[in-house]
Amino acid sequence: MWAELLPVGRSATSGGYRRFAWNSADAECRAWFEQQARDRGLTYELDRNGNQWAWLGDPTAPGAVVTGSHLDSVPDGGAFDGPLGVVSSFAALDELRSRGAAFDKPLAIVNFGDEEGARFGVACIGSRLTSGFLSREQAYELRDADGLRLPDAMEKAGYDPTAIGADEERLSRIGAFVELHVEQGRHLTEEHPVGVASAIWPHGRWRFDFHGEANHAGTTRIEDRRDPMLTFATTVLAARKKARLAGALATFGKVAVEPNGTNAIASLVRGWLDSRAADEATLTDLVAAIEQAAAERGDRDGVRVELTRESYTPVVDFDGPLRDRLAKLLDAPVLPTGAGHDAGILASQIPTAMLFVRNPTGVSHSPAEHAEEADCLAGVAALADVLEDLACR
Repeated sequence: MWAELLPVGRSATSGGYRRFAWNSADAECRAWFEQQARDRGLTYELDRNGNQWAWLGDPTAPGAVVTGSHLDSVPDGGAFDGPLGVVSSFAALDELRSRGAAFDKPLAIVNFGDEEGARFGVACIGSRLTSGFLSREQAYELRDADGLRLPDAMEKAGYDPTAIGADEERLSRIGAFVELHVEQGRHLTEEHPVGVASAIWPHGRWRFDFHGEANHAGTTRIEDRRDPMLTFATTVLAARKKARLAGALATFGKVAVEPNGTNAIASLVRGWLDSRAADEATLTDLVAAIEQAAAERGDRDGVRVELTRESYTPVVDFDGPLRDRLAKLLDAPVLPTGAGHDAGILASQIPTAMLFVRNPTGVSHSPAEHAEEADCLAGVAALADVLEDLACR
């Protein structure tokens, strides 16, 4: 399974992956998922929001145990973030069948669409739509870098966008969701290659628009310029300093410039801030401090600054009894994470847990992302044990 997925959407130049929502690589991943389901005699289903499901047992019965993750990537991302969870879910099912496990609850494997938000700027779109945290109206307003609306992209890919929206009935049939994911950091050890998540830091994405004045780079005097690039650059540095002082994280990882000419002063710079903290008060104060620093520098530069919050996820504490049950079952360490996941979106509505597989480099969202085969197999075995405990008699 791993070998089949490795070449899909991989850049020949960077070695990273470009599996974005509703593009050709995404279509290949979706076809792969459907084939894996059918090869195992599972009931394949595409829900109203474009998420894929593979069912063992009655999909309409209550108390289902669900596992899975996502197959899309960040720009030039690694091979493990998302796909490891989906591949491990199918492998865990194979392991349970080889054990002769007798299921007394429905089991489903899911591929949530557009988890990374690389194309439309909002993370976890598939699970946000399903849980109602992203409305149909909001989704219809999302556009990619080329100005194409999300529903138009879905339709172009052969899917019906008219039905997207909250799916309360589906969520009501799920008794537990367990997501396996590669560790994004470096906390697990060789002695403990699998861990259990305790919580996800609150996090969000904010767009800063720096409005200046376009002009000639070679003829405009320094004192006559209203250069938004200066305000943006100062804001990036301020974000780093204020995050460090707060014990939090702040990253400007995406920028768009207009008119984007080498010999032109920009008229507009857009920078996207990703910020995370251990608690919501710290995160709120941090973003406010970054906004204030941007506004103060903008006043000096003659640049107007606008801030728009594009997405936000409050602190997620995973279901305590389920977390403790899995940690005891696996004799695994419990650790928090600063990364968002579909499990975090669903956690307020259904009992949810996460397993992490050791990442010896600590690198993620990069082609250098890695997990050793032995650790991945340990993750499969752990997930199989969890599913057997939750779904089998």
